[in-house]
Amino acid sequence: MAVSLADLTRGAAAQGRRLAAAFPAGSRKDDLPWAVIAAFDANVRGHVERDRRIEDERDRVLIASVTLAETPEDAEADEWDRARRGLFRAIDYLEEAVLRFGIVNRAAAKRGYGVAGDPVSRPEND
Repeated sequence: MAVSLADLTRGAAAQGRRLAAAFPAGSRKDDLPWAVIAAFDANVRGHVERDRRIEDERDRVLIASVTLAETPEDAEADEWDRARRGLFRAIDYLEEAVLRFGIVNRAAAKRGYGVAGDPVSRPEND
């Protein structure tokens, strides 16, 4: 079975969540925001039609990543948890925005990720 753009979106979100869960291990604070969205930018962003709602959610992921990265090392566990949950929510919203509003573009169709002009995610009974 071919990989769909919806599968790539879910995979990119999962990778972002793994990085957020592991931080600060494995990432420098300056690299975290870009690392969290790297899979999304590489595998999804160039394969959906531009949509302000998706771009806004991507920006929210970057902002939440910076918030987590800038959490002081000596911060209480509650502050770390709050920043991490904020990033998880932002990643969830980005994933949902792509799945709800994303439209497959021609570049994605050429790669076999769907039909150009179709929604990234189809309702179950389609």
